[in-house]
Amino acid sequence: MRSMEKDNTNTYLANERTFLAWIRTSVGLMAFGFVVVKFSLFVRQISMLLGKGNTIQNRGYSAIVGIVLVAVGTLTSILSYIRYRQTKKQIQEGNYKHSTILISLISAFIFLVSVLLIAYLIQSTRF
Repeated sequence: MRSMEKDNTNTYLANERTFLAWIRTSVGLMAFGFVVVKFSLFVRQISMLLGKGNTIQNRGYSAIVGIVLVAVGTLTSILSYIRYRQTKKQIQEGNYKHSTILISLISAFIFLVSVLLIAYLIQSTRF
């Protein structure tokens, strides 16, 4: 009986660690989005201060990307909490079912953002 309790405790703790890892991921996404938006505002203010308002083309992509990153970070935290609760319930009932949907969604999103940022940087860099 003692061994079964220890296994069950380890399973609950593993679920909690996974949830906390997802929370770190969501906070990281939100922080990166915040930095992208604030850096865009910083660059705009510096260019106006230096009297070079036309030097930097302002298309507003940074603000949009930043806001989307914050929104996806928020969505990640909500989905990770839902997944944590579902997993806890499945563990209690003894019928855990593995799911990779959250991992797949976040991986696809990060890949898409990476490709878009690479395309944007290539387009905006003048060689």
